[in-house]
Amino acid sequence: MNIDTNTIVSMTEANQNFSMVTRIVDQYGTAIIFKNNKPRYEVKVFDDAESDEIAADEDVLDVSKKLLKRNAAIYEELAK
Repeated sequence: MNIDTNTIVSMTEANQNFSMVTRIVDQYGTAIIFKNNKPRYEVKVFDDAESDEIAADEDVLDVSKKLLKRNAAIYEELAK
């Protein structure tokens, strides 16, 4: 994961000035809060969070194939 250095905020800064974090999110789309010099939290626009939850078509197809293979006998019985 590549992190834009303009979006990095320390935990201390985020605690003391959360409005700064929201301005960064408004400008760049996301803010990364570091805790103990490691990326710990990602803050992003709520509308963008929903799009991240959508599974890729390939993932859905892989799961579907596994379910069809595992339950083939049941599906054949239901098809009668």
